[in-house]
Amino acid sequence: MTDLSRVDQGKEVILVRIHGGRGIRSKLYSMGLVPGSVFTVVSRSRGGPVVLRKMGTSLAIGQGMARKIFVE
Repeated sequence: MTDLSRVDQGKEVILVRIHGGRGIRSKLYSMGLVPGSVFTVVSRSRGGPVVLRKMGTSLAIGQGMARKIFVE
């Protein structure tokens, strides 16, 4: 298990856990990022957002938030 900010571009991952309070969990859940969901890391740049693709939709997650999302 690793945090999302460390996953290489092009990898498909499963969300395992969100380490954060109610606010961050609520925001991510509203974006469809819930434990058990599968998505692909489209791009990851140093200091920039992590871009994900889930079921044909692209999402951009900031580095701070990506460090609180744990995946396998």
